[in-house]
Amino acid sequence: MSKVCAICGKGKVFGNKVTFSNKKISRSWSPNLRSVRAVVDGSTKRIKVCTRCLRSGYVERAL
Repeated sequence: MSKVCAICGKGKVFGNKVTFSNKKISRSWSPNLRSVRAVVDGSTKRIKVCTRCLRSGYVERAL
């Protein structure tokens, strides 16, 4: 399973860490994903969702 949010598609982003001496070192930021049981098309499935989508109420949690 990929490391992207199943709702919004948020994934890993890349950029530079800049030191005090202005050296650029490549780094990445990963989304805060949680594996949750959610109702998808009327059935319960386990999907990876970012915490922003969980907090915003875009996911209907399965009981």
